[in-house]
Amino acid sequence: MTEEMAKKRNTPSTYTIEQFMNTESIAGVSISYDDTNILYASDKSGVYNAYSISKHEKAPKQLTHSTDNSIFPVSFFPEDQRFLYESDNGGNEITHLHLCDENGQTKDLTPGEKEKAMFHGWSRDRRSFFYESNIRDERYMDLYEMDVETFTPQLIFQNEEAYQITAVSPDKSSIALHKPVTANNSDMYLYSPEAGLEHLSPHEGDVQYIPMTFDAKSLYLYYVTDEENEFLQLKKMHVKTKTVETVAEEDWDIMMAKFSPNHKYLVYAFNNNGKIEMNILETQTGAYLEIPGLPDGQISDVTISESENQLAFLLNSSNAPANLYVYDFNGDKLQCLTDTLNPEIDQDHLVEASVVHYESFDGLSIPAIYYEPVTASETKVPALIWVHGGPGGQSMVDYNPIFQYLVNQGYAVLAVNNRGSSGYGKTFFKAADLKHGEVDLADCVEAKKFLTSTERIDEKRIGIIGGSYGGYMVLAALAFQPNAFKVGVDVFGVSNWERTLKEIPAWWEAIRDVLYKKIGNPYTDTAYIRSISPLFHAENIQKPLIVLQGANDPRVLKAESDDIVESVKKNDVPVEYIVFDDEGHGFTKRENSIKGFYAVKEFLDHYLK
Repeated sequence: MTEEMAKKRNTPSTYTIEQFMNTESIAGVSISYDDTNILYASDKSGVYNAYSISKHEKAPKQLTHSTDNSIFPVSFFPEDQRFLYESDNGGNEITHLHLCDENGQTKDLTPGEKEKAMFHGWSRDRRSFFYESNIRDERYMDLYEMDVETFTPQLIFQNEEAYQITAVSPDKSSIALHKPVTANNSDMYLYSPEAGLEHLSPHEGDVQYIPMTFDAKSLYLYYVTDEENEFLQLKKMHVKTKTVETVAEEDWDIMMAKFSPNHKYLVYAFNNNGKIEMNILETQTGAYLEIPGLPDGQISDVTISESENQLAFLLNSSNAPANLYVYDFNGDKLQCLTDTLNPEIDQDHLVEASVVHYESFDGLSIPAIYYEPVTASETKVPALIWVHGGPGGQSMVDYNPIFQYLVNQGYAVLAVNNRGSSGYGKTFFKAADLKHGEVDLADCVEAKKFLTSTERIDEKRIGIIGGSYGGYMVLAALAFQPNAFKVGVDVFGVSNWERTLKEIPAWWEAIRDVLYKKIGNPYTDTAYIRSISPLFHAENIQKPLIVLQGANDPRVLKAESDDIVESVKKNDVPVEYIVFDDEGHGFTKRENSIKGFYAVKEFLDHYLK
């Protein structure tokens, strides 16, 4: 680095929340049948819409023009430029499946008022597609097939036992099913109209068996399992003989595996210490392929074209937002098609995160992602402990505009992966079961020692912030460790587990018992559930609190935040409360993110800085 560059980085500009949020966010990738266009979602308009881009022109074209509900495209059609997309109403998570034709006209293919529908994949002949829907019974997602001539749905698997549908074999003879027992234990099944339901994974103890995909001839089922291992490994089972072979092993969890459309390639992703990496195997040779010039970062939304000549994916890093890349297998050429960072922001002014570990109260090593302001080298700065969603979940080394905004404003951020987080082995994952709000909270409190050990953080100015389950941890910290943190920032967080667990959305039936076994049963363990619910201990909250809540949130009902805010106000404690009438569980609209996190920054400047 030259002296001029070093000086530039050491004197970063201060940017507004508008500038950070005006960085484009993109998601979802599909390649057109003729390899000419790539379909994706972007919030460039302020709300997620469908866009396409050509690798030759690199000029994005907006395909939908919603101004209220977010649109997430899921796939081009196999023989033309039509595409399917999912969209809900105001963040209520009741997604419908829509068709957009080549003239931009749209049609709701699953118009049931309370019907939740999700795209599952195309049939081998590409004359139909599979999707899941709960129109028959709102508790269960059944599997349907819809032909592309008449768009008539046909029920092909009636789900009566809350199975998770993971794969349909190429010959349509079998459907792979996943059945969670607890968060640490699950089974896999095979269903066929002829043979019915077959249990593929009889076992004892806590073992995960998660089916992924079938081979081209429908002879093998590929799945991941942590049988005899701390981490999920990729294996395949012959569906007739039940013989098992290991396909791939990593020192971390293998999270995803899928074949290219004609099974020339097998792609799998694994979680390498908080960063998602990708491997590509050529199925005939078993050789691993390398992509020349691939930048360092996190891979997501991997897709291979029908021709199997192109690979498209998103890549981001802690100081660079996701961009769309396309790779030509024949020419060994990698191209970046987008430039999503707001041009008003100098990337050299963004902070690169580091993966750190610290010792908790009982000696357990806790991983975390650390962002430190440049100004911390000159004077001690305030800090925030960030707690991710869950239970489970994981903070990763990816781009987070809120982290970068807070760091740019002078706050250090430590994203803690407390015990109970995913990605660090099954023992670590289940270490907080039926002890939430206790041992995982203790891990967050112990994080303060790491921050002060850097000698760059003011130990008297450390707050806690989190969303969803992380929001619960914020409230738990203020209620159960009232002197640990100076302020709390609760974003869509649980205050009363008794109500939340009883009011789980109907379509979560498949994991209802899983959550009860992880958190506690609200019907039989009422005293315990109340003991870990901050609402029933709100009188202990004595530190300033800000709460953000979506009015349409189906997971954490607005009543959760209403109640905790009203209770804390009785303590004569500063409380700020912002409700977003057109959001659900999290932000989907840019203007709401700007409003919400500007208010958070103002709150922190007043009570923490």
